[in-house]
Amino acid sequence: MFVSGFTFIRNAVKFDYPVVESIGSILPVCDEFIVALGNSEDETEVLIKNINSPKIRIIHTVWDETLRGGGQVLADETNKAYAAISTQADWAFYIQADEVVHEKYLPAIKKEMELWKDDNKVDGLLFNYLHFYGSYDYVGDSRRWYRKEIRVIKNNRKIKSFRDAQGFRIDNSLLKVKPVEAYIYHYGWVKPPEYQQAKQKYFHKLWHDDDWVKRNVTDAATFDYSKIDSLAIFKETHPEVMLDRINKKNWTFSFDPTKKRLTFKNKVLSLIEKVTGIRIGEYRDYRVV
Repeated sequence: MFVSGFTFIRNAVKFDYPVVESIGSILPVCDEFIVALGNSEDETEVLIKNINSPKIRIIHTVWDETLRGGGQVLADETNKAYAAISTQADWAFYIQADEVVHEKYLPAIKKEMELWKDDNKVDGLLFNYLHFYGSYDYVGDSRRWYRKEIRVIKNNRKIKSFRDAQGFRIDNSLLKVKPVEAYIYHYGWVKPPEYQQAKQKYFHKLWHDDDWVKRNVTDAATFDYSKIDSLAIFKETHPEVMLDRINKKNWTFSFDPTKKRLTFKNKVLSLIEKVTGIRIGEYRDYRVV
């Protein structure tokens, strides 16, 4: 079985992306790893090269910023990285630059890849998600956070990244997937407040025009993490690759998880989900088989 990892990145230093940790977390189960390195304004290339793994291959790309609506440029960059994987690959393991896999899940992931490798009815593997927010001590537990996404796909060139690179499609049809008992740890909402604010200002420009950004993104030096509806305390362990970054955390964020700021509607829907496990109205960009 041959597994190709792939990702895209631009300005990882400028926006404090844990891309080194991200790549390192799945490198043990990959035979190669493709990094689509966008036209950066910082030392992102040095960062990637310093991983110093023979598995890593960098392809240089230029982001098409005319693909501004809906974050389409992110899907475009994903497709560039995916197109560069080896022809001998059975699976392609996609991970975004703020996502990390705990090492405890790697055996289960590899087992599922081996199990479904030759099954033509399976297009990919579906992962659970934990979304960290504000600090490494809290995870989002409200309906605003997506619960599952496809992160391992077959080497099928008909597969394309969809919308803003959240999912994948084949000729606009949903991928057929098998769930894997593993989590993606999403750290995109855990950064020093000044880096988070800079990221927000930039990335909203990939979805909206300048007038929208001017009206809706506050012109502040730091991001206000306090405006969140509901969080839970994270009581487990972080991936080993993240420990050094976590130990260097230099800002303070605290939240009382007993104080929920939910609308009445969301309180009812959350209660239903807690009792039944069903999230009413959930967006699903996949079909479980």
